[in-house]
Amino acid sequence: MAKFKVKIDKERCKGCKLCVIFCPKQALQESKKINKKGIYFVELKNPDLCIGCSTCAVICPECAIEILKND
Repeated sequence: MAKFKVKIDKERCKGCKLCVIFCPKQALQESKKINKKGIYFVELKNPDLCIGCSTCAVICPECAIEILKND
């Protein structure tokens, strides 16, 4: 089980991919699906890669990412 849960609000995501670029573990990727605005949003590629550093949440200009610790 992954240590952290990454919540991404796909409707707030504007597809800039800054989180994908700056993730030190490459845990995120661009989805092949689009949101209601017609944008390819970001999704978690592999939950086990996330180290909970929150770099993605900090760099997201839309505040669309939240990192939670699994119990």
